[in-house]
Amino acid sequence: MVVAQMKKMRVLMVTARYFPHMGGIETHVHEVGRRLVQNDVDITLLTTVAQQPATPLPREEEVEGMRVLRIPAWPAQRDYYIAPEIFSIVKQGNWDLVHCQGCHTFVPLLAMYAAREAGIPYMLTFHTGGHSSNWRNSIRKVQWQVQRPLLKHAARLIGVSRFEASYFRTLLHLPQEQFTVIPNGAVVPEVVVRTAPETGTLLITSIGRLEKYKGHQRMISALPAILERRPEARLLILGVGPYKAALEAKAKELGVAARIEIRSVPAHDRQAMADILMSSALVTLLSDYEAHPIAVMEALALKRPVLVADTSGLHEIAEQGFARAVPLECSPEEIARLALKQIEEPLQPPAEFALPTWDECAQKLLDIYTSVAEKKLCAF
Repeated sequence: MVVAQMKKMRVLMVTARYFPHMGGIETHVHEVGRRLVQNDVDITLLTTVAQQPATPLPREEEVEGMRVLRIPAWPAQRDYYIAPEIFSIVKQGNWDLVHCQGCHTFVPLLAMYAAREAGIPYMLTFHTGGHSSNWRNSIRKVQWQVQRPLLKHAARLIGVSRFEASYFRTLLHLPQEQFTVIPNGAVVPEVVVRTAPETGTLLITSIGRLEKYKGHQRMISALPAILERRPEARLLILGVGPYKAALEAKAKELGVAARIEIRSVPAHDRQAMADILMSSALVTLLSDYEAHPIAVMEALALKRPVLVADTSGLHEIAEQGFARAVPLECSPEEIARLALKQIEEPLQPPAEFALPTWDECAQKLLDIYTSVAEKKLCAF
């Protein structure tokens, strides 16, 4: 248990998106933010609204003790998140620390620049992910190099996997002591596990936002071969996004549309997610790129068999023996074979192995926050 400080540390946590939007960063921010509040840290969560939703979101509200502040970002139909108001909020807020969550948009650039101008310590958790645009993927290394002048002055740079921390340390030629690895939590919080796989049904759940790079189409392509051996199989694609129509068209083309369902659950409904995972004979994520996917960790925490693509941070999960991996370039028939093998002969974490928890993740962040605050005091 962390001892309360005499004066609450004021932390501005900056992220491009937050609930009700769904995603790994959104979940990470919510889980660690509310736990830091419980440990007597004053958390203000600064996020953006890129376009007007059907139900307008409040500019300011309190969520589990966190002050959530939403500001406009442009352009409305792009994921650049240019939000000039970040600059004034960072500089005028009298923060003890600015913590940027995610590195893909203009949001962390503006926040880090403002913090440096104001003499406020700042840090960044990378949370890297893929993108469906080949052009955006092609400029990633240039994008990271552009950020290097700001990143080299960060109090700490955090990777959610060893793969991610090593990648940036090598690419940007920054000192090893500037980096820390803090994995995402792996426990589905505050739910009652009450669902088991249905008898007579083989449910395979493919998780992730409906984007091409997430690889749902790979499981659709493999489904005909799976059905040859297991005609009771059905595929649930769990997510939202712009690639839905293309996935539906592929399922229809292959004649398996009747065996596929595409839907989502609200980001905050952890019980619904737990029920789906527990109903699944196999959970898959055949994505081109992932740093440390939260949904996969939740599936592992619930002892579900998992199949991942043999790439990026997913390779690290398979390397630890927690899941089975398939090469991105393999055939649909090979994916089907390995999917069925993972169902029948699952690779899973050993029963005595403890996966990382959100409590541990938040505690490690708090340790860093405290260390940064102490260095700031010593500088005066």
